Amino acid sequence: MHHFTLPDMSCGHCVAAITEAVQAADAQAKLQLNREARTADIDSALPREAWVTVLTDAGYPPAPATA
Repeated sequence: MHHFTLPDMSCGHCVAAITEAVQAADAQAKLQLNREARTADIDSALPREAWVTVLTDAGYPPAPATA
C-alpha cells in the first residue's frame, strides 16, 4: 500500500483524473481517495516511484513524504 498527499486534488474532476491515471497504469490497483484530506492510498504491485511518476504526469504531484 502506497500513501500519498496530493495538495492539488480539490474537486471531483481531480478525483476522476487521478482514478483514470491509476487505472491506466495498473488496472488491478485498488485506489482510495479522500478529497477533503487530499490523500490517495494505492494498493498495487508497482513500486512507489512508478506511482509518483503516474500522479505527476496526471498533474497531481505528491507532496514530499515526511518521516
